[in-house]
Amino acid sequence: MHWAELDGRRVAVWGFGREGRAALDALARHLPGQPVALYCAAGEAEAATAAYPSISVHGVAPDADTLASYDVVIKSPGISAYKPELMAAAERGTRSTSGTALWFAAHAGARTIAVTGTKGKSTTSALIAHLARSLGVRTALAGNIGLPLLELDGTVADLWVIELSSFQTGEASGVDLGVVTSLYEEHLDWHGSRERYVDDKLKLLSASSKVLVNAMQPALLARAVDHPGLHTFGDIAGWHVAGGWIVRGAQRVIEASRVSAPGLHNAINACAALAALEIMGYDAIAAAPAVATFAPLPHRLQPLGERDGLAWINDSISTTPLASLAALESVGTKRTALIVGGHDRGLDWSPFVDAMRVHAPDAIICQGANGPRIADALENAGIEGVYRAIDMPAAVAAARVALNGNGCVLLSPGAPSFDQFHDYADRGRRFAELAGFEASTASIQGLGVG
Repeated sequence: MHWAELDGRRVAVWGFGREGRAALDALARHLPGQPVALYCAAGEAEAATAAYPSISVHGVAPDADTLASYDVVIKSPGISAYKPELMAAAERGTRSTSGTALWFAAHAGARTIAVTGTKGKSTTSALIAHLARSLGVRTALAGNIGLPLLELDGTVADLWVIELSSFQTGEASGVDLGVVTSLYEEHLDWHGSRERYVDDKLKLLSASSKVLVNAMQPALLARAVDHPGLHTFGDIAGWHVAGGWIVRGAQRVIEASRVSAPGLHNAINACAALAALEIMGYDAIAAAPAVATFAPLPHRLQPLGERDGLAWINDSISTTPLASLAALESVGTKRTALIVGGHDRGLDWSPFVDAMRVHAPDAIICQGANGPRIADALENAGIEGVYRAIDMPAAVAAARVALNGNGCVLLSPGAPSFDQFHDYADRGRRFAELAGFEASTASIQGLGVG
């Protein structure tokens, strides 16, 4: 949908987060004087009215009849496209769009790399941008990573690197290269089922002229195998990790330990980033040394330092059980207390429990809304060292007791934060505070154009 299609129409914006505000600002730029209504949470209505005095602000969620009274609804990504009221309004002629869809429609000529994946999409996106800039390419980094595309509306860049969540992949169009880093179970509450999550995630394939997918995931590769522009990473023919090196085919390029972000999975993310640059026609071999100067993203296996004999690692971004397993792998053989649990989306924790049967850390502290469910599953499987904590402060206290001044405390919850916190960053900052560090307000470096 193009901006011109909104001219003179009855338009509503649903959501007053950063995406919603970006949509309101863009509407004012593209269609000055266009009437618009905003639907937001009751607690946001006063601030919204003060910031946008010329619009009609409603501090309630719209029902189907309300939505049907508009021609177009611009919704924020966190609002499920499968909400019954949205679907009912669509049957009555209301069209839904988003800031992402509007940006792509308005920038059909932009050179774009769009990145999605259950895990690894943020780091891979940031790595691509960092490596491209090391070659002197004017590169924009935006999207789900923390900067709405519409905030860069009108900005010029030679290359756009855009992270897309599963909420946004169906809104992209005309993508030059779509990258899928991984595919696991997530966001079932938004999509309604695992099958729909996978289908929605992989809508990026049909929106892209060329695609780059992780060959180490057979199920993912099988879904992409018929794409005429298919490329892969993680296999011996392309960019992969072998013998402690990042390798292109048979050519050793750079030691994997040079990647500044820790863990094997980040070396694989670097392979994806290098492969993406190469597909887009850039000199990936020349860019490879810049993996050593990449600034790791906060809340993603972020080492906070040592306090009271304990090393503290913040992996608050972890929202799936498989992500917690990857985090555990990254700490190696250190004595470890793992903190898991948070908002319960009904994900299957049995693969995690099975892995704990083979090798469990010294302590697993289960906290938050789904903490009791995780603890029950672990204890029923005969796993030792299971602790129960009602919230994050209790979990950190339990970790201190379990390790007694010797080891590593790893926050990798495997669940969203919404039971106790505003978002994963809020959770990570609180963990840092409880560990004895200043709550970092560090943002992701490299957002915007550079």
